[in-house]
Amino acid sequence: MPGFDAQLGGPDYTDVGAIAKRVIGHAPERIIWGSNWPHVGVPREQYPDDAEQLDVLLDWASPEVRQRILVDNPAALYGF
Repeated sequence: MPGFDAQLGGPDYTDVGAIAKRVIGHAPERIIWGSNWPHVGVPREQYPDDAEQLDVLLDWASPEVRQRILVDNPAALYGF
């Protein structure tokens, strides 16, 4: 983005929130939740709070879409 040179990161991830919401709105059936837990390569004092990261999804997706992202899509992808 022109004029965009900052990475804000967690806990709110406002720097990528608008993009995430557009992707979620466009293709919620193609999204699964993921993280880099157990956060290898990051010093322990810089570990993100996993609960805060998951809470961001509350703002980005409706309850129905969260069900798809967290339950239905992974079940379909992995066959369980």
